[in-house]
Amino acid sequence: MAHGSSPRYTHPLTLQLIGPRSWTDVPAVFVYDAADPFAVRIVFGDSDGVTWLVGRELLQTGLLRPVGEGDVRIWPASATADVLFLHLRAPSGEALFEFSRAALRAFLRETERLVPVGEESAALALDDQLTLLLSNGGADPTGR
Repeated sequence: MAHGSSPRYTHPLTLQLIGPRSWTDVPAVFVYDAADPFAVRIVFGDSDGVTWLVGRELLQTGLLRPVGEGDVRIWPASATADVLFLHLRAPSGEALFEFSRAALRAFLRETERLVPVGEESAALALDDQLTLLLSNGGADPTGR
């Protein structure tokens, strides 16, 4: 990841936790940081809440069709409905959420203003990071 401050976009959303007998509103914040351009963080609750790291591409694909396997899956309710389902699974349990497709689409559009799709690798500045690592941060590894 790049050092220093990087552009970031945050967007609060309310997801509905689908329970066996009722639904519960769950506040969340979707966070995109240009320093980690392939990922979106979903922070549930306050800033100290549970955070899930989800691929931006997975979210984009999930707007259109079912995608994901294992711990994170997302799919639209239908081709035209404004409803997405997000299924998260952890060793401690699993949760199924419903939320607005339009809200996710708007969030992803804003992330593309920071780092356009297809330009994520360039945003990482991998050459700079590799040079820093190989130079041991400029320090002499022998301690001389």
